Amino acid sequence: MAFFSTVPEDGTVLDILKIHPAAGKTLIQYHEAILRQPSDLSVGEREMIAAYVSGLNACHYCHGVHTITAEAHGVPEGLLADLMDDIDAAQVDEKLKPILKYARKLTIEPAKLVQADADAVYAAGWGERALHDAICVVCLFNFMNRLVDGHGVKGHAELYRQRAGRLREGGYGALIQLLGAT
Repeated sequence: MAFFSTVPEDGTVLDILKIHPAAGKTLIQYHEAILRQPSDLSVGEREMIAAYVSGLNACHYCHGVHTITAEAHGVPEGLLADLMDDIDAAQVDEKLKPILKYARKLTIEPAKLVQADADAVYAAGWGERALHDAICVVCLFNFMNRLVDGHGVKGHAELYRQRAGRLREGGYGALIQLLGAT
């Protein structure tokens, strides 16, 4: 149940963003830039990082939506559950494991990041831009998890599928029209 009378019981992120449409528009534009513009990380990999961070934060709404979205972009079904259990044992490309470990540490204990964490990402063959993009996804979803949970929006499996379908078809930019922001 949402904590705001202006957000329906079955509310979504869009309902939250409608509270302040100008800020909501800017936030959606940032999603589009970070999650859909060119990057060394594929759309599926960035959505996987979003879902992984959301799982670490126990944000059911974002974890549900972005797990399905990641799967729609080529991430194998069940991989996110495996990552939540153990990155090293998960059947994910070895090259991605240092990025996922970096994402975990940045989410859970950011003050403990050290040069060796970044060096592990570089040693796996990623450049600074890829790490920057991953960091931006991590930061965005730590923010979004708190935005969603702070407003009391939880969602359910069918809603997650609907939202993931919308993201797969139109990306994030299409949400601006639904927001009604100018």
